[in-house]
Parts: sequence; C-alpha cells; structure tokens
Amino acid sequence: MKNIAIILAGGIGSRVGGKTPKQLLPLEDGRSVLEHSIDAFEQASCIDEIAVVMHPDWVDEAVAIVEKNKWEKVAKIIPGGSERWESSWHAILAYNDPSASEDEYSVLNLWFHDAARPFVSQRILADVAQALETHDAVTVAVPVTDTLYRIESGKSVEGSAERRVAEVPQRSDYMRAQTPQAFRYDVVFGAYAKALAEDAVIATDDAGIVRKYEANHKIYIVSGEETNRKITYPEDLTKN
Repeated sequence: MKNIAIILAGGIGSRVGGKTPKQLLPLEDGRSVLEHSIDAFEQASCIDEIAVVMHPDWVDEAVAIVEKNKWEKVAKIIPGGSERWESSWHAILAYNDPSASEDEYSVLNLWFHDAARPFVSQRILADVAQALETHDAVTVAVPVTDTLYRIESGKSVEGSAERRVAEVPQRSDYMRAQTPQAFRYDVVFGAYAKALAEDAVIATDDAGIVRKYEANHKIYIVSGEETNRKITYPEDLTKN
C-alpha cells in the first residue's frame, strides 16, 4: 500500500489579513505554517510521498521552502485552483496514470490535508493509516462540545436582516471535520469525475464529494484532537 500526502496550500487566507498567504506566515518558532504541516508528514513512517498544492502565484516560494528543508518525501509541487476542490482535483490528476492497472490503483491512497492545520499529530496519522487497511475512505473529526443552532433568516421591522433560532439539534449527532482525509485513489478519482460531469462540485471538503458521489464507500471516522486546529485568524498564529 502506498500513501501519498497532498498538502493543500492553494488558498490565500484572506481572513488572516495581509498580502502573504497564511500558510507562508511564521509561527512562534519562526518556521512557517506550511513547513510545520509538511514536517508532520515527512516524519510519519506511514507516508511514502508528499505533494504540495500551492497557489500559482506562490509556487516559487514553495519550491524555495522545500529546497531549504531538504525533505526527502516531497516529490511534486502542483499549482492549485481558485477553489479548494480544484486544488484537490489538480492533485488527483497529477497521480493519474492511464497505463496503471486496477490492482495498482487499489493499493494507492491519497491523503488530503489542509496546510493551515500545522499541528496534526503523529497519533492521528498513524490511526488514519491503520484505518485505511480496512476502509476505502477515512476522515478525521472531533465531537461538537458547544450547543448548535440551526438558524432562519428574515427581516426586522426596520428592513434590516436578522437571524432567529429555528432549531436546537442534538449535538451528539454532529462532529467537526478535520484533516487529513484519505481515500483509495480510484474512489476519490471516481467521485470527482462524477461531480465534474454534473458540473456540481459544491462540497467544502473531499469527504463531502466522496460521500455524495461514491456513497457505497462508507467514510470511517478517526478521532481527531483539539490541537489539530486550523489557522484562520491572525491570533491563531500565536495561540497555544
């Protein structure tokens, strides 16, 4: 079985602010978010190869980071798309080999990980690898601890938009998605191919696309960790 980690660094992280993509910003130790994310997979014995999907305007910076760190597993730097799903699709196509047999694809797994999650643990990676031995699709998630509201929108008497509580669902029925999300190659390729044929790629993560278009492949959940947080706002760069 071959496990290839796809580090998705194609976004610009507008909520962090500034002109530099958040994945290139430094954490408290001075190393960038992207460096920490790649390091986690470089150190994981279950990972055979790494590909970095980078915003087209910042590919040179990604190349320089890889050369500086001398990682042995990074094999490709792939220009990303304008949407997250496009970046995933670019990576899927980068590993598409028309001459490969079904047997070869059946032992090839692609792992999709947000570069903005630089603190993923080796325990999570090991558990995902173990789950892939018996499942074709694996995701990482943590329980919801806050009360959830399903809202309905309307207009106030003055005409401004307002939101109201429509329902308070059972939080035990929900989990918060994390990454990595990992799939047997032919499963994720098939899901994206079907979605693109319908011109209907709207899911915000790869598991959503697999669930909709390859529903016969149930997605197994590995327990995540609160420390596997996503860098979203400026304060996330320094928060412990």
